[in-house]
Amino acid sequence: MAEVAVTNEVYANQVKLFGKWNPDEVNVEDISLGDYIPIKGKAAKYIPHTAGRYQVKRFRKALCPIVERLVCSLMMHGRNNGKKLLAVRIVKHAFEIIHLLTGENPLKILVDAIKNSGPREDSTRIGRAGTVRRQAVDVSPLRRVNQALWLLCTGAREAAFRNIKTIAECLADELINAAKESPNSYAFKKRDELERVAVSNR
Repeated sequence: MAEVAVTNEVYANQVKLFGKWNPDEVNVEDISLGDYIPIKGKAAKYIPHTAGRYQVKRFRKALCPIVERLVCSLMMHGRNNGKKLLAVRIVKHAFEIIHLLTGENPLKILVDAIKNSGPREDSTRIGRAGTVRRQAVDVSPLRRVNQALWLLCTGAREAAFRNIKTIAECLADELINAAKESPNSYAFKKRDELERVAVSNR
């Protein structure tokens, strides 16, 4: 009887996303992104809807759970603004599809997709004496995460628009392709393009 009580207690202490996906199984392999992809400890939530005020101060959004940031990035383009519960449902369905297709923890796929979708080098405009030229610059880890999330959501949104596939299916496809560095991924293609331009502007 005592053993049963202990196992229940351990289970109760584990915070799993949507009651299914365990964040403790996931490791952020990229050292630079470790601090900017919050997924364990305080960032582990049952549902990606904390109602936290992450925009109040600069860099506070780095503390926002990464799945919630994905949810917030999905609520774009006027007609979708503020529909967070709809976005949460989309992400939930997408994670189910990812698990069915790959058999892996969807959180791991998401972290890998973000790692592969953020450009490490970009080019900026430098104006000199009336002429504008591009200069290659390194990208900060936070911007890499921001841009990766934006590219992943944009890719999924464009794929789902005027298409029979749902946004959840498109998001699942985008995340899986980006995680395995497939050229079919919109985000991975864009990152490649940005880095190629930056190399030519060194």
